[in-house]
Amino acid sequence: MRGRLLAFVQALRTDGIAVSVAESMDAVAAVAAAGVERETMREALAAALVKDERDRPAFDRLFDRAFPLGGDDVVSRGRRRSAGGGEGAGAGRAGTSQAGRGGGREPESAGGPGLRPTGEREDAGRRGERERDDGERGPRMGRAARRQALLEQPLELLTTRDVAEARELVRELGARLRGRLARRERALRRGRLDLRRTLRAAVGTGGVPLRLRRRGRRPGRPDLVALCDLSGSVAAASELLLGLVAPAARYFRRVHLYAYVDRLCAVSIEQGHVAPAGRLDLHARSDFGRVLGDLWHRERGVLGRGTLVLVLGDARNNRLPPRADLLRAVREQVQRVLWLVPEPRERWDTGDSVLRLYATSCDAVIECLTLGALVAAVRQAI
Repeated sequence: MRGRLLAFVQALRTDGIAVSVAESMDAVAAVAAAGVERETMREALAAALVKDERDRPAFDRLFDRAFPLGGDDVVSRGRRRSAGGGEGAGAGRAGTSQAGRGGGREPESAGGPGLRPTGEREDAGRRGERERDDGERGPRMGRAARRQALLEQPLELLTTRDVAEARELVRELGARLRGRLARRERALRRGRLDLRRTLRAAVGTGGVPLRLRRRGRRPGRPDLVALCDLSGSVAAASELLLGLVAPAARYFRRVHLYAYVDRLCAVSIEQGHVAPAGRLDLHARSDFGRVLGDLWHRERGVLGRGTLVLVLGDARNNRLPPRADLLRAVREQVQRVLWLVPEPRERWDTGDSVLRLYATSCDAVIECLTLGALVAAVRQAI
């Protein structure tokens, strides 16, 4: 089994799914703990090897190829059952006596009158197991397919129902993001391994026991400032972004969430919905230049050398004066500025979009057309 698992891991790597040596060891341990029942083993391996939900279809395809439902493993289990107790036991004894009388030749039909041949029993057993597995996988695969569809659906085409379902998915993805940040913080708290100090300390004892020495902890947590456009077709994208980053608040020193149309407004996330802390006119004309003025003159205290600024919007300004100078001033005060754009690249800088004026002050401008792309951008950012 270990060899088949390692071959499966290599198939994942060949297909473009990154699997580290540590994750391969986790996969072997997961199967040892969960057992080799097919669907239980599938989920155990997925938990150990699938880091991105977008890789799950490829994982399932390669799993079915590596551990086929009607393959040799199922046949061997059927033969072991036929050699055991119950009805299979009777068949096994009859087959043995028949073989003895035939001088070791393979019997044409194992068992006496009223019993089906061994091959037919195995085929029936495989069909029954396949139907049972399909029945168990049906609802789960349906949910997985719907989740994948939500991740790949263009944000501007999300319906009200899609947004409601996406909120539930975002809660789960936000929890995963929080877990990722927690693991990273634990690693930072321990500090990086200092090989030189470790070897120097081991000289006195001949390396037994080997005591690891680590470097000092890295600088503290950063601050996060998110500015999200709630106007028009980008409103759904902004709400989902805020839902993603809100659960990770405890892993930043300070988190400030803002929404805007023509004015800056502090917001929070309550039950998956955006809750403004002040006046927010969703029917106003977009004016990001004025929003930058609010940030610079009223909220400058939230900006610092360790601050990450996330902007989500289409940079459409209704031909009002852009304030690229203010975004440059903000960039000089903070660690990084990342702009996430929920519009196709070919529509950038068309019509009243002034993204090119703001892009020069950003460390990265990222196209985010789907929820999956938005999740990937947030993971890259924080």
